[in-house]
Amino acid sequence: MANKSQKINPFSVLAYLGEDYFCDRENETKELLEARKNGRNVTLLSLRRMGKTGLIKHVFAQLNPKEVICFYVDLDQTTCLADLVKAFGEVVMKKIGAPSERVWKEILAWFKSFRPVMTADPATGAPQIGLDVQPTAAEASLGELFGWLEKSKLPCYVAFDEFQVITDYPEPKMEALLRSHIQHLTNVNFIFAGSQKHLMTEMFMAANRPFFQSTQMFPLYEIPEDAYFDFAQRHFAQHKQTLPRETFHDLYTTVYGHTWYIQCVLNRLYQYGIRQIDNQALTSAINNILMEYKESFRTYCKLLTSNQLALVKAIAHEGKVKEIGSQEFLQKYQPGPASTVRSALRVLMDKELVAEDEDGYSVYDRFFGLWLRQ
Repeated sequence: MANKSQKINPFSVLAYLGEDYFCDRENETKELLEARKNGRNVTLLSLRRMGKTGLIKHVFAQLNPKEVICFYVDLDQTTCLADLVKAFGEVVMKKIGAPSERVWKEILAWFKSFRPVMTADPATGAPQIGLDVQPTAAEASLGELFGWLEKSKLPCYVAFDEFQVITDYPEPKMEALLRSHIQHLTNVNFIFAGSQKHLMTEMFMAANRPFFQSTQMFPLYEIPEDAYFDFAQRHFAQHKQTLPRETFHDLYTTVYGHTWYIQCVLNRLYQYGIRQIDNQALTSAINNILMEYKESFRTYCKLLTSNQLALVKAIAHEGKVKEIGSQEFLQKYQPGPASTVRSALRVLMDKELVAEDEDGYSVYDRFFGLWLRQ
């Protein structure tokens, strides 16, 4: 068991640690709180590992639990409606906690399409509520969950993370089903967060889709370099370490300001305890990380065709590519004919190995891109 007096590494790569360890996002936090206060649902768009989950949990942490009930539901590993209902329901039941006998009877009376069951926490032995979701009753169960939140004495705030996965569910008209419930709720606001921009944009901006213009579109970008440097410098100073601005600038630009990758490297530099951090220490930290991921990156390469691999390597070496089909790019790297390159690009983007933003195309996994350049 960890010593409680041991200083926590402030550069978390796993979980939201609290306000002291959360970098900037002041404007984004304010805007999301204002959207909820004024009854607007939000579509939160960002690349994976840009910090959308941390932002959601930070926003939730600003709200008084005696005034608003917050629910974070991660849909990333769900594959069907029954999975969604189970994930959603378990989050709701966890908030209810260990109910009194009166509340337990009320729960059983309300949730008729799936069976809440009392279980014991394997670690503590404390009573908790589990769920038994039957696929044939999933649609009715979903309605009961929304109905429970709607009748709650307190307003509810629900965040569905990786919401775009519902487009792969086998059930037809999933978007229409969810929209049919959500549009009638007055006591519940939503954040629909997603990392596949094209899918999320189509869901919420295409006129023929059920969620058309039903939310405030909210793209999440990089944390500004100056704000991120101030945050990092403060925590290193508290650990009696010095982080020069130029060293942080090299890290920030190397990974294009992508939050998780910056956190990952800073986490290692903090762990090493080097008093005067320099570019040599930065390079060493990055190389250690790349070495750990080497076998995974080799597997990525084995799963690609020769044309796909040639293209992702070319993009990695270029860093950012404004026009994949430009003659300059094709002649410089010779990844194949233009038609083949376009086909390979579609596959790489579907596999989330290449990302597109306002500046062009880049390797999605910043560490994979650095490894390919080596």
